Amino acid sequence: MTGRKVLIPALALALIALTAAPGPAAAALSAREIMEKVDARDDGDNMTARQEMVLIDKSGHERVREIMAFSKDQGRDTLRLMFFLAPADVKGTGFLTYDYYSGDKDDDQWLYLPELKKTKRIASSDKSSAFMGSDFSYADMTRRVLDEWTYKLLKEDQVRGDKVWLIEALPASPIIRDRYGYDKSVLFVRQDIFMAIRAVHWVSEGNKLKYFDIKKLERIDGIWIGTELDMKTTKDRQTLHRTVLKFFDVKYNQNLDPEMFSIRRLEKGL
Repeated sequence: MTGRKVLIPALALALIALTAAPGPAAAALSAREIMEKVDARDDGDNMTARQEMVLIDKSGHERVREIMAFSKDQGRDTLRLMFFLAPADVKGTGFLTYDYYSGDKDDDQWLYLPELKKTKRIASSDKSSAFMGSDFSYADMTRRVLDEWTYKLLKEDQVRGDKVWLIEALPASPIIRDRYGYDKSVLFVRQDIFMAIRAVHWVSEGNKLKYFDIKKLERIDGIWIGTELDMKTTKDRQTLHRTVLKFFDVKYNQNLDPEMFSIRRLEKGL
């Protein structure tokens, strides 16, 4: 099996979904098999949502950003578009992603900066950097290619009363490690719905850890989605920065034209 992608929490508008409940043999699944089931979920299509991104510094000071987000499947690939609506310093900024299901080529990402009236293509070497000053990286905003990571089942545990598997994910090559900026990740996958609801990432530089948690989970039109996501960056057990991403008015099966997901529309805005 090659080129399959798996959605790790905090990435790609956080669309995480349920396809089938595990059967009696679920306990005997390998780490790879578990991640294949996470990968096989239905994450919905033609989605629109309002988002609120809250950036919190180590002193507790908050900056709140308002976003409108869209996503559409094109075959097995996913197109995503985000527009920042407020405050004034980011208003008009747009972010476009072509998230390719196959690992044959790197995902395409573009950031439109209205003050410069310029669209910047995000290079592979820049994808480990922070997305719009948040604790999410550009690489976090797309799905991971399943075969670009190796998996090990560590143990079983519980998160908020739900049974989970703890799965260690290691980048399969230095190229993948550099792209994501992680030496390894540990994923907490809920056993009843095959969903990664929590993660810890070991950052390659700076001796830092990033902790991801889905604080609120909802099922909308049959699709499981994290509607409140929390990512924080720590060093020596001290929180350096934190990002909270909330989703509102999530709607699936909307009439979204594929032509909407273009650089021309990115630069035009809403």
